[in-house]
Amino acid sequence: MLNRQNTIEKIYFSIGEVAEMFQVNASLLRFWEKEFPQLQPRKNTRGNRMYSKKDIDLFTQIHQLVREKGYTLEGAKNALKSKDSAAHKLVVVERLQVVRQKLEDLAVSVQGA
Repeated sequence: MLNRQNTIEKIYFSIGEVAEMFQVNASLLRFWEKEFPQLQPRKNTRGNRMYSKKDIDLFTQIHQLVREKGYTLEGAKNALKSKDSAAHKLVVVERLQVVRQKLEDLAVSVQGA
């Protein structure tokens, strides 16, 4: 039986949690907020940034473009403006790979049972 806590997903993540996910400094997140106007996490009453899954998806796109693909900040901004950007396609491909892996794992566990 599943524990009820295991089925609840977080809605917001702190800047420290997001920085840890990507193994970057929190200052990079704050810097990219200034550079990319699309990245605007909510702030709680104390002024702490609270990143939604949509914010994290956008940060993933920015991170892939700048850190992995070697885009300049200006190039990444231009790529994000386009709906058919390489970053968007990259995120979709990664999500599909995760789904495929989960399906393969499920198939193996069903065969083993």
